[in-house]
Amino acid sequence: MEDELEKLKPAGLPADMQSWNIEDLQNYIAHMEAEIIQAKALIADKGAINAAADALFGKGNE
Repeated sequence: MEDELEKLKPAGLPADMQSWNIEDLQNYIAHMEAEIIQAKALIADKGAINAAADALFGKGNE
């Protein structure tokens, strides 16, 4: 599990954000928020695809 989390971490990030200035931290947050929005959109799309497949193949209607 720990290895999987390590793979998800972006490459090239400094180990210590303590040294970042306020503008860098704000930019980092904006970037992460954009990534979260993108990930949520992908989840919604995949959920819709799964729901359509379930409806087509009758999953849950047994």
